[in-house]
Amino acid sequence: MSDKIYDLLVIGAGPGGYVAAIRGAQLGFKVGVIEKRATLGGVCLNEGCIPSKALLESSEQFHKMNNTLDTHGISCNNVNLDLKKLMARKEQIVTKLTTGIAGLFKKNKIDSYSGSARILPPIDGVQQVEVATDTPLLLKTTRLLLATGSEAIELPHLPFDGKTIISARDALSLSKVPKTMLVVGGGVIGLEMGSVWSRLGTEVTVVEMLPQLIPGTDPQIAKLLQRNLSKQGLEIRLETRVDSAEKITRGFSVSLSSKKGQETLETDIILVATGRRPQTTGLGLDAVDLVPNEQGFLDVDENYQTSAPGIYAIGDLIPGPMLAHKASDEGVVCVERMHGQQASLNYQAIPAVTYTHPEVASVGRSESGLKADNIPYTAGKFYFAASGRALCMDDSEGFIKVLADPESGRIHGVHIIGPHASELIAEATTVINFGGSIHDIAMTCHAHPTLAEALREAALAVNKEAIHA
Repeated sequence: MSDKIYDLLVIGAGPGGYVAAIRGAQLGFKVGVIEKRATLGGVCLNEGCIPSKALLESSEQFHKMNNTLDTHGISCNNVNLDLKKLMARKEQIVTKLTTGIAGLFKKNKIDSYSGSARILPPIDGVQQVEVATDTPLLLKTTRLLLATGSEAIELPHLPFDGKTIISARDALSLSKVPKTMLVVGGGVIGLEMGSVWSRLGTEVTVVEMLPQLIPGTDPQIAKLLQRNLSKQGLEIRLETRVDSAEKITRGFSVSLSSKKGQETLETDIILVATGRRPQTTGLGLDAVDLVPNEQGFLDVDENYQTSAPGIYAIGDLIPGPMLAHKASDEGVVCVERMHGQQASLNYQAIPAVTYTHPEVASVGRSESGLKADNIPYTAGKFYFAASGRALCMDDSEGFIKVLADPESGRIHGVHIIGPHASELIAEATTVINFGGSIHDIAMTCHAHPTLAEALREAALAVNKEAIHA
């Protein structure tokens, strides 16, 4: 048992928790962090953002060697895939980053505990947390921050077994390239992992219940993405659901239903990517009378404090998009508010990215949202087909769309599909965050030739002033 009392105790060392802990230490708090994994970094670094991007990068290089370098005058013969080495590279990246966080904890004098955490009833306003280790620990704190993240949703008729019916976590570590894969869910995770294995040689079919991929994305972008993924070999079936999956000699016989009727599909492996839910099981919320809302989230106030005094929550545990960078920023703002600062987070300026090829990125309002709220807007669009840099890269599919107020030019939203959209969205996010306009972008000199010029042209196109359109 321990008699230590922390100024800030964090449960969860993911991108929300570990960033909050470091910021707390910078502000002078005595900080402790509890993480159930043996390594720090949470889902993002261990089994999400980082390993998936490592595999996406490797698989894209393999795909280029086999399919696109010929246009550059480069011929490649007998290109072989070493899946074991590819996976080892991914693990090396993960290890480097997780050990890096451990180093940051040491530098900032943050105590780290490995084990499952369970909240106990407070005593005299002091929060108590039991840590399940070989020797159980009792930690005390005046401020408890919950940052336990989320977990994959399991479908009742498609229970995970880790081998043939898998989650995205399992899909990151397959020991061989399956011949066929059924991806259930046409959202970000399903499309990214489906792209990885398709590039490596798997016949991938994606089924999505809704009428478009990445529900909530700009429909024009979703349609163009579908067309490009289909060209790459993924079979996309929209407005289709999986009714059942029967185990057969090799894989599964899956029953699908759509407007066309019933059909059967055979597949070696099923990847279920139908969303995630807050991870609160086993936390002991009942001990402090905390009850998740109907969607499974914890409700918090402007300081990220829950209804239980002294207990805060951020990231995937609270309403909003389940994004690593959202959790990190919430962690910083939450801790700074604990310290008495008037920090805030602009939720209208949180970018979202899908790392397919082409990449998809957006920030701010959508056209459908603006229409629903009767907010006037004008759209400007510029295609990468007119970008010199994109043509030189042989990667000119896609466009940038800017939505702005027709009178002031203030930007409501920016939506991108195309090369390096994940990087280009940063400029748009900055402008929106500071309430900027199309005129701010138009008056800013952009280097030539760059992809970023396309954002300037799209901003100019709002008033039909684009030069190169």
